[in-house]
Amino acid sequence: MTGVHPQVARALALHPLLTRDGDEIDQRRELTADVVNALKDGGFFRMLQPRSIGGMELKPSDFSRVTEALAAADGSTAWVVCQSNGCAMSAAYLDPRVAQQMFGPLDGILAWGPPGAPFEAEPVPGGYRISGTWRFASGCQNALWLGAHVKVAGTHEIRTLLFPKSSARMTDICHTLGLRGTASNEYTVEDLFVPAERTMLRDQAIDRREPGPLYRFGSNQLYASGFAGVGLGIARGLVDAFLALPAAKTSRGAGRPLRENNVVQSQLAQAEAKWHSARAFLHTTLDDVYDHVVRHGEMTEQQGAMIRLASTWSINQSREAVTALFHCAGSAAVFEDQPFERRLRDIHTVNQQAQGRQLHYESVGQIMLGLRAENQF
Repeated sequence: MTGVHPQVARALALHPLLTRDGDEIDQRRELTADVVNALKDGGFFRMLQPRSIGGMELKPSDFSRVTEALAAADGSTAWVVCQSNGCAMSAAYLDPRVAQQMFGPLDGILAWGPPGAPFEAEPVPGGYRISGTWRFASGCQNALWLGAHVKVAGTHEIRTLLFPKSSARMTDICHTLGLRGTASNEYTVEDLFVPAERTMLRDQAIDRREPGPLYRFGSNQLYASGFAGVGLGIARGLVDAFLALPAAKTSRGAGRPLRENNVVQSQLAQAEAKWHSARAFLHTTLDDVYDHVVRHGEMTEQQGAMIRLASTWSINQSREAVTALFHCAGSAAVFEDQPFERRLRDIHTVNQQAQGRQLHYESVGQIMLGLRAENQF
């Protein structure tokens, strides 16, 4: 596969396994053991970790290509890989010795929920104590570590604290429309001590230990890049499934096969154009910003806004392509044994997440006009 990044090739090689286990992942609402082991063996949880501890430090565009390749076969697997890698960027903000201890082993996988929970960390000698409940820790099923982003009592500081999953009580809450296999569950800790060496100011230069250009990207920008890849991959999988429909397939009441229907022909062409143009916008933006960071050390606010715009646009265009071709596929698309129904559920679930929300367009437009963005993106 000339021109294909080796990690993308590894992702494509997993398609038979992901296709085989896709229904079981969806029904069990967690990845199968075979899939988790294959992801560990293939280094898929190390893609955004520093090379100094055995990670890959992939360029953001290559990271997006990998999540896309996985999502073409199974959206939940790609989502877990993306989320886990965003968490694993923590290694760049920890003392290298601690990072190696936590993330060096194959099962050194971290999961966490988003910030915003109304809990605080209490400073104590040697570290912090926390109690609280956090939700939506995608991939927690196969994680060894959990994390919490909390305000430090008496300050305005938001600190990320990492602790063994064995310290927490897990609650199954992930009963969703799509992406059912992500195991995005809830976790609770009570009066838990976390040593200071396993805490950080995430995305803050003061705690950044690694010099590579990857770590001049914030974790939210890399989440956006990877989840845009998930959206594009789900769409690619559905477009390819549509193209694989039997040539003689005819919708009920139609006089000609589906492939000879002018509306279907037009919808297919437009879906393909949306997919390719959104993907090109995403990758070009990521590579332009990466090259700028290599030369100048940091990205501009405008460049960060363009990453958000390209990511959100990719997710929304992917949803439009999937929805159009799902309808073109006719009644066969609604059956669970066909390769359409789960992808429709998955892409709409991706779009409902923070990464795909329409509010991002407003924020990007404000920055383009020289205003302050009213909402965090």
